[in-house]
Amino acid sequence: MAVAPHDLRRLLGSFASGVTVVTYPLPDGGAGGITVNAFTSVSLDPPLVLVSVHRASRANRHLPAAPFTVNILAAGQRDLALHFSGQLRRPLVEWCRDRPSPRLAGCLGYVDCVPWARSDGGDHVLHLGRVVDIGPGDGEPLVFYRGGFTGLDTSAGRVPVRTPQGVSADDGPSRRCSAPNGGVP
Repeated sequence: MAVAPHDLRRLLGSFASGVTVVTYPLPDGGAGGITVNAFTSVSLDPPLVLVSVHRASRANRHLPAAPFTVNILAAGQRDLALHFSGQLRRPLVEWCRDRPSPRLAGCLGYVDCVPWARSDGGDHVLHLGRVVDIGPGDGEPLVFYRGGFTGLDTSAGRVPVRTPQGVSADDGPSRRCSAPNGGVP
């Protein structure tokens, strides 16, 4: 049975993700960027991250050949996410241009990269970047969930209990799940 793209997109929208803007230098000396929520760590040694960019995007012309920065957006930066996704057209961007790749000011953090590899990802291109610098920030992240932007609900607090292996004491392979019929799988 084939899965309909619309159904897959709706289901995957239930997986909350952070929001980033991938920025890069343009040949004319300007700066470009694209909103990306498909960003992940790949390797610590060597330090690699991955961003997934729609094949038809202009960013795909620039990412294979230029350094790029993954800017992790803070909760108050919804307008930046909209701007770099083409939905908001106002001059609201404050740039930091002290590195080979332009960065956005005021982000929750940034990951400076040089191109490492790229791969076919169906209707997307998977860009691997070798991390050359990072800059963590303070605050709460902007979150994308079910087609919209939100923040974290921190009212319950966030103090996870960790085991020596780094797994939360409430998670792990021994946790049991209820099957739809009330039984245990």
